[in-house]
Amino acid sequence: MKNILIPTDFSENSWNAITYALSFFKKANCNFHLLYVSPYQELIGSESLFKSEDHVVEKVTRSDKEQMNLLLKRIQKLSLNTKHRFFTIYKHIFFVNTIRKLVEEKNIDFIVMGTKGASGLKERTVGSNTGDVITKVKCPVLVIPEKAKHNKISEIAFPTDYNIFYKDRILNTITEVLNLNLAALRVLHISKKEQELTDLQKNNKDFLNDYLGKSVEHSFHFLSNPDIEQAVQCFVESRNISMITMVAKNLNFFQRILFQPAIEKISYHISIPFLVLHE
Repeated sequence: MKNILIPTDFSENSWNAITYALSFFKKANCNFHLLYVSPYQELIGSESLFKSEDHVVEKVTRSDKEQMNLLLKRIQKLSLNTKHRFFTIYKHIFFVNTIRKLVEEKNIDFIVMGTKGASGLKERTVGSNTGDVITKVKCPVLVIPEKAKHNKISEIAFPTDYNIFYKDRILNTITEVLNLNLAALRVLHISKKEQELTDLQKNNKDFLNDYLGKSVEHSFHFLSNPDIEQAVQCFVESRNISMITMVAKNLNFFQRILFQPAIEKISYHISIPFLVLHE
């Protein structure tokens, strides 16, 4: 039984993340935990200072529950797996602390979060809440951009510089996702210029090949480009890539692909889901 945590703010963007998650895990037995976190500032912002904190929390929680009930009714109208169960959670404390605590309490396997993406050069490609979760919470996070739609996942791209030895926890999750979707893994090495791999890189690549060779279809690819984002975009466009997976440990490489501001011709931020993994 998988435990999936889906934070929601009742927006269409978070609804898209929910529908994606239901389709992505359609073959698995799952408990979906729908979470709404109401920031404390919002609780007191529009209320009289003469009213007690308990009164404010009670009023806002009642409103939250009404919205959550509407969300559950909307979910029930979909074609659902009868082995999917839904639970609701309401919290009024700091967002990341709430997520971190629930991951431990509920034994969460995956967090699924929607992100709006960037519409201008100076905007962040990943929202602050999503960005905080994927960098500060040690749990696999599936990031669903606003324009991502779940279709059959054929190929998952895995950008790497081979400088990290990937432990079993990482590779087991990747293998599980591939098998769940009957997908192939396309390992992508990006370098600013063509050069021989170091001994460390060769060893890590060989280990990755040996591990994957046991259970999943995979292939290795190389692109030389000083612009990592453009290299990923070219690779996505040249193949049937449905998802990108990365490990958050290599922060420089990871942040350039996931967090850099959107620029012209870089569209994977708004259409391709990211699966972010932690050791």
